[in-house]
Amino acid sequence: MPQTLVVKIGTSSLTQPETGLLALSTIADLVETLSGLRRQGYRIVLVSSGAVGVGCARLGLTERPRPIALKQAVAAVGQGRLIRVYDDLFTSLQQPIAQVLLTRSDLVQRSSYINVERTFKELLGLGVIPIVNENDTVAVDELKFGDNDTLSALVASLVQADWLFLLTDVDRLYSADPRSNPDAQPILRVEYFAQLKEFQVKMGDRGSRWGTGGMVTKIAAAQIATEAGVRTVITQGRHPKNIERVLNGEPIGTQFEPQLRPANARKRWIAHGLVPMGKLYLDEGAVRAIRNAGKSLLAAGITQVEGEFEPQEAVLLCDLAGEEIARGLVNYSSHELQKIKGSQSEAIESILGYPGAETVVHRDNLALSGYGQG
Repeated sequence: MPQTLVVKIGTSSLTQPETGLLALSTIADLVETLSGLRRQGYRIVLVSSGAVGVGCARLGLTERPRPIALKQAVAAVGQGRLIRVYDDLFTSLQQPIAQVLLTRSDLVQRSSYINVERTFKELLGLGVIPIVNENDTVAVDELKFGDNDTLSALVASLVQADWLFLLTDVDRLYSADPRSNPDAQPILRVEYFAQLKEFQVKMGDRGSRWGTGGMVTKIAAAQIATEAGVRTVITQGRHPKNIERVLNGEPIGTQFEPQLRPANARKRWIAHGLVPMGKLYLDEGAVRAIRNAGKSLLAAGITQVEGEFEPQEAVLLCDLAGEEIARGLVNYSSHELQKIKGSQSEAIESILGYPGAETVVHRDNLALSGYGQG
């Protein structure tokens, strides 16, 4: 089975920092690298930022717009220009591409998630390189990915990628911003995310003048991807040929070790496709039953309910300290759970006045977070 690579390149790498104009030499190197890897047999998905930045340059705007309607209009201008540049360059190397614009709602509904999954499968089977971006023109805040780092991680999970490359404006992860702190220490490998606390990593919360991301979003994306079993690399976007060097075993960038994949497509969807609408805090017994024994969640194990949600919406399952241990589809509304939390299953009917499900979250609708998810 050929390996699948998802490559995300950020606005800071695609554009010139002062003007926001496209960095054509970088894009050409990226296109040449990905086309070469495709000829070697790799299946490639490119997640590309830059539509808003390119739209700003095209319209003569001096900074990224803030009003949603203006940003969406600018994205519509920039997206056409950006995909045309990609198409011209890939066509010169006889590599077919496809444009795929997604919103979070495309992944929230199970039927549309499966449809997107099938579309990617067909495109990759045809030897096409899909070029993915968030559909900024129509996305609303409640259903936005927020940044293309998150989008790329979710796409990597969707296509069951082997690698996710996050190309950015630094060569790897550091304990602090190396551009302002000469004592920043490079981090070459992350085997588990608690290491980042051990390394005392300090991260800025946004990226360049033209972009939306920062190292915070890249680490969050790495966590999503590695929990889906995808090895993730943060490396310098101005040198796309680093991708080949990493694949050849060179210790470039920061590599995040993959964790165990969810067992099936439905659990991948639950783990990474859904937007959690609330939180359930569980006692130690319930945590052990779910994490170690693969049990369903019962009302007796719930100590606290946060958020407002309806049956069959997604919720986070947390231990008493608030650490996420799993997420799943809930059988009760938040209003009902406030009444039955901590109660035995046989008491539910008398409390609510009508019969209900024995389980709050059935194990078939539950995906563990972190190591050992299944």
